[in-house]
Amino acid sequence: MQNVVQLLSLILAVITFGTGATKSVVPKEISADGTVVASLLAEGAQTYECKAGSDGKLVWTFREPIATLISDGTTVGRHYAGPVWESVDGSAITGKVVASAPGATPDDIAWLKLSVVSARGDGVFSKVTTVQRIETHGGAVQGSCERTGTALVAPYSATYVFVREGN
Repeated sequence: MQNVVQLLSLILAVITFGTGATKSVVPKEISADGTVVASLLAEGAQTYECKAGSDGKLVWTFREPIATLISDGTTVGRHYAGPVWESVDGSAITGKVVASAPGATPDDIAWLKLSVVSARGDGVFSKVTTVQRIETHGGAVQGSCERTGTALVAPYSATYVFVREGN
């Protein structure tokens, strides 16, 4: 019975996250099987650049993220273009988006599931195979822009969940 309770607790931890009275249920399209290695708050910005779209009209195009990874109020790493997540222990992973789900509002960037395509170092991220971006707030921009090459920085926060295959 204790094993069943532990298993149910693990399943609940993998599919729900949040603080206080609100919990976020991870949409099916970005769910990940495995063991949660870490769940970290990210605070930073999504950077966009004004470029011509396929129709020739100027639109904001995503360029890169830049964020601090935080655990219990302490900086434990950073997130930047690649996309790369790097721990203070020297381990780092690069991911590739494999699925997405819309953010809660048009101002919130999408929730994502990313597969790890490369890793370095022997630290906390060394065995991570999947990254989920959930509980996004801000970071999205819409609409046209005025001048090619202009940059726009949109503050955001999110929770990144780092998962490894197996137990």
